Amino acid sequence: MHNTARRAKITVSADGTGLVSQAGMLLLAETARVTGLGEGLSGALARWRPPRAVHDPGKILTDLAMAIALGGDCLADVAVLRDQPELAGLVASDPVISRLITTLAAEGPRALRAIRKARAAARERAWALGGERAPGAGGALVTVDLDATVVLAHSEKENAAPTWKKTYGFHPLAAFADHGADAGGEPLAILLRAGNAGSNTAAEHIEVTRLALTQLPRKLRRRVLIRTDSGGGTHEFLTWLASPSRRLHYSVGMTITEDMQQAILALPGRIWEPACDAGGQVRPGAWVAEITGLLDLSGWPAGMRVIVRRERPHPGAQLRFTDINGHRFTAFATDARRGQLANLELRHRRRARCEDRIRAAKDTGLRNLPLHGFDQNQLWCELVAMASELTAWMQMLALDGPAHAWEPKRLRLRLFSAAGRLVRGGRRLRLRLAATWPWASMLTTAITRLQAYAPG
Repeated sequence: MHNTARRAKITVSADGTGLVSQAGMLLLAETARVTGLGEGLSGALARWRPPRAVHDPGKILTDLAMAIALGGDCLADVAVLRDQPELAGLVASDPVISRLITTLAAEGPRALRAIRKARAAARERAWALGGERAPGAGGALVTVDLDATVVLAHSEKENAAPTWKKTYGFHPLAAFADHGADAGGEPLAILLRAGNAGSNTAAEHIEVTRLALTQLPRKLRRRVLIRTDSGGGTHEFLTWLASPSRRLHYSVGMTITEDMQQAILALPGRIWEPACDAGGQVRPGAWVAEITGLLDLSGWPAGMRVIVRRERPHPGAQLRFTDINGHRFTAFATDARRGQLANLELRHRRRARCEDRIRAAKDTGLRNLPLHGFDQNQLWCELVAMASELTAWMQMLALDGPAHAWEPKRLRLRLFSAAGRLVRGGRRLRLRLAATWPWASMLTTAITRLQAYAPG
């Protein structure tokens, strides 16, 4: 039977008062207050505030980070905050923002160091409040994943170049702190590079690792696991990681060489142990083995172990020349002295979560670099990092269950985009959400939790 009821015609007018869109931005504003990110940026950037200036540079960058977290992809998108001063406060105009970005970009490393120092202080506060949900809790290692990605450029921009994927743009290298399987992660460093930058450049892997370590609370810098794909499997980078003065741990992908192929062929069948799936259970058709004793590792760091995974390619997969006897092989190097091979291999394979972090970063402003100058776009990468951090800290401090791991698109659809009405009464300002909004209770609970914290 067809529904013959007619839908009432909706008349639209733009004359409402007291209404706010993107009411969920209050989550981000409260997170910035609790972690002290806004105050930290204000102090760090005080030297770049002109005399008698109305707008504080730290507040401007915080507003930009919030706008990016809400889905903005250019400086002008801060307008979504400007028209709602009750929630976002006084927001600078586009010319003021543009002049600040130009000024900070001209300062180069000096301005970046100031911003990164404020980010590190806010992170330490956020992780302290996060308790057992924060990375490194309970004496565990802080896992830092390194990976590069391609960012396309559709116009002439400084240092944009052809990439190895036969596209045109940039090739940034990023480091992310992993929050675990039931949560997300947060960027520690995003190093902008020209499009033709290599995937296995040791100097840049060392640089981004240094930047990532300075973002960690000082007490955790000796409990870090660095994970990379085979782009990090170089002599220089592994030697740097294995330096006794740094006390870092590593799990780094390795390219299968001819020597490794010969070692794999020499392994007896009984040496191979069953590999684990993502849940820690035995995975049919996959095995692991160690080939350290069959290789000449005299030029590599002392104590380095090489572990190989063998698996049957999935149906329809195209075999590669390194696939021996119809099996696909991958290898990684680690300094781990104890632990089952299957568990060490599973720990390394979980580095794939870094791809999720990159996807989230691209959904939070990294998909396109909107400015022309290279230094300006490096500053944009810092804003992307701050936007991603605000989102990750908000989830860690205020959300439970599956929402703790929601990616940006879902957060915007369900929480950030909620509309509300501001009501004044009894010297208070009250934000009223629609009672029928499915996630209204989650949003109010999260905001209340954040408001219970003292300012950072």
